[in-house]
Amino acid sequence: MSDTISNEPGSSNVVEQALYEVRRKIYPRAVSGVFAKWRVILILATQILYYGLPWISWNDRQAVLFDLVSRKFYIFGLVLWPQDIIYLTIILILSALALFLFTAVAGRLFCGYACPQTVYTEIFMWIERKVEGDRFARIRLDGEEWPWSFKKWRIKLTKHSLWILLALWTGFTFVGYFTPIQVLAKEVLEMTLGPWQAFWLLFYAFATWGNAGFMREQVCKYMCPYARFQSVMVDKDTFVVTYDKTRGEPRGSRSKSADHKQMGLGDCVDCSICVQVCPTGIDIRDGLQYMCIGCGACIDACNQVMDKVGYERGLVRYTSERAMLEKMDNKKARHYIFRPRVLIYISIMTVLMTAFVASLILRNPLRVDVMRDRGALAREIEGTKIENIYRLQIMNASENVMQVKVVAKGLPDIQVLDSQGQLVNQLSVGPASNLLLPVKVRVGIEDVQKGTHPIHFEIRAEEVGAHASGAMRERVEKSSFIVPR
Repeated sequence: MSDTISNEPGSSNVVEQALYEVRRKIYPRAVSGVFAKWRVILILATQILYYGLPWISWNDRQAVLFDLVSRKFYIFGLVLWPQDIIYLTIILILSALALFLFTAVAGRLFCGYACPQTVYTEIFMWIERKVEGDRFARIRLDGEEWPWSFKKWRIKLTKHSLWILLALWTGFTFVGYFTPIQVLAKEVLEMTLGPWQAFWLLFYAFATWGNAGFMREQVCKYMCPYARFQSVMVDKDTFVVTYDKTRGEPRGSRSKSADHKQMGLGDCVDCSICVQVCPTGIDIRDGLQYMCIGCGACIDACNQVMDKVGYERGLVRYTSERAMLEKMDNKKARHYIFRPRVLIYISIMTVLMTAFVASLILRNPLRVDVMRDRGALAREIEGTKIENIYRLQIMNASENVMQVKVVAKGLPDIQVLDSQGQLVNQLSVGPASNLLLPVKVRVGIEDVQKGTHPIHFEIRAEEVGAHASGAMRERVEKSSFIVPR
């Protein structure tokens, strides 16, 4: 935000305020330490999972595949249909509660170590450092004192080429979760990609390149809604990155051999390295700010400086407001972690997780929908039979072939016939597929009275195949049989 004062004739020194601040490019400095190591570990873990998961096979198919065309989601041995939307709902609720729990316990833990924006920004910055050098080398390269030359063009083109290659691979992997990745790879090599596949590959690649290469901290500061409401989930017992003002102030430079206590100075040497390593460019000494992503880079940097000047570590540390005010160590501060809001989050998550796992274990892979034919509710056959038309949709959500038998009950001598008028005997439904079966249900005209009669279909299925459990699956679906008046 900038101010300007007008001195033109007739003006009353009106102050004009800009509505936005022109972005100042941030050049984060490389840092090593405990938190930097954890960031590397989490980045490797998340990216191995993201890039590797589509290539894993399970029962001769892709282990994780969201097949939107066939409306089936494959997650290892689990096959989910649109009717299983409840599972997706529970997963989203659990994810939200986990985010609330992590924030209440340790601030923006997700942002600093697992958020895709943070992860890819860190990867892109690592490439940038390898190609252009660390902070001061990059500042000189982008400065006016280094004019555009062959060397500068070569460095910039090398960096962006590596960025684009990584972004394209990221987009390719993203599309590979929705199209079998081996098929997708073949189509890419043969240049036969469909329009939607090409669009999403390029769009996701462009978004990765733009967000991680250029926008970076702007996404965290201005686009991410999480930064705006995190303050309502943080209290005085939440562990956050904190600067110890009591110990550090007043800050000031001094020689290593000087007695800063006699000089009236705190432990902060005002080196500004904590600002130089911050990926969002904030000064943690100004207090907790919504732009802080909790990565801990400033903690590693400050601890290195404290080691060099011979001071105790922890001027900037991960701790709670209560611990800072009451001068507790982290061991004692952790006693306040399990407070009411945290226990409520854990309890709700435990209940939902238990219900989710139990539902998956007890889940019946046989699904049946019964639909009446609205075009022909009932008709008389040869003057001796009454016939109703139905459509049965039988869904097999298992990885094995199901041998299915269909019977109807509820009326005397009720028969279930196929569209050719033959009795429905044993049917075969393939793995992870569905069968739409038109059937005719007949009863003797003298055996039933006029009106609507309740009936039910009993569908029994047995899984067969190499991975079959041999368990008998059963579904009972209610319907009605109409006899014209």
